Amino acid sequence: MATQHSFKPSEINPLNSLDEWEDAVLNRYPDPDSIAKDKSTDAYRNYDTPERDTVREFYRLNHTYQTYDFVQEKRAHYLRFDKKEMPVWQAFDFLNQLVDDSDPDTDLDQFQHLLQTSEAIRADGHPDWMVLVGLMHDMGKVLCLFGEPQWAVVGDTFPVGCAYSDKVVYPEFFKNNPDFTDQRFQSPTGVYEKGCGLRNVHMSWGHDEYVYQMMKDYLPEQGLYMLRYHSFYAWHREGAYGELLDDHDRDMLRWVKLFNPYDLYSKNPEPPDWKKLRPYYEDLVAKYLPATLKF
Repeated sequence: MATQHSFKPSEINPLNSLDEWEDAVLNRYPDPDSIAKDKSTDAYRNYDTPERDTVREFYRLNHTYQTYDFVQEKRAHYLRFDKKEMPVWQAFDFLNQLVDDSDPDTDLDQFQHLLQTSEAIRADGHPDWMVLVGLMHDMGKVLCLFGEPQWAVVGDTFPVGCAYSDKVVYPEFFKNNPDFTDQRFQSPTGVYEKGCGLRNVHMSWGHDEYVYQMMKDYLPEQGLYMLRYHSFYAWHREGAYGELLDDHDRDMLRWVKLFNPYDLYSKNPEPPDWKKLRPYYEDLVAKYLPATLKF
């Protein structure tokens, strides 16, 4: 099992930064231009070598160790939410410990990036709960601060417990996963019933599931789908895993698609004016969330 593996530092942190995963996503899905106000989407993540060895190594590790059993272990460990409790605004300070000095797009901290995402949503007139989704959607990345390897925090998510789709990025690396030869998991539905709905499917472990579980009592269903599946590109971009979907998933898909461009294309080197924005966001957070968050 993955937790019994002794990982080298290079296996815990194969990426130079967490955002290198998003770099690779942007190379795959370079649209639309409408939200990227400061520069065209093809200018994002301008590295000398678009497909870097670090990203391939990240996905090799992710696809090798994200087993069905690994996911169950992480759910049991983290979904008790007994690691830390903080006021909401202190939680953003905690997240900011993940400052990324190697991101070529922005020198802004994690909180400022989340503000830019939420401000882009707000500017387009979407409901205030969706603005809050933009503000909170990456809060689950604090898993790195609890010692989780990068490949168990970020990365394209996918169902575990069933056959892997070739629509998942770098599908060739799944052959290294012990589940690849487990007879329970060889059909398109695996351990699940056809049409069971994504709510009954275990996804690979990462910040999406973690922040969804953190927020599930506070946001509308549409916002919860945005949080839980915003990294499930094989579904919302590639149309895979149709055997697992129910009508509710198909109805919610449009909301996930609505949110995704704001997640990918809202970065801008111009920092948000927090002094001006603070009253709005303090009221917004107080409207929907408790005074403290449990991690």
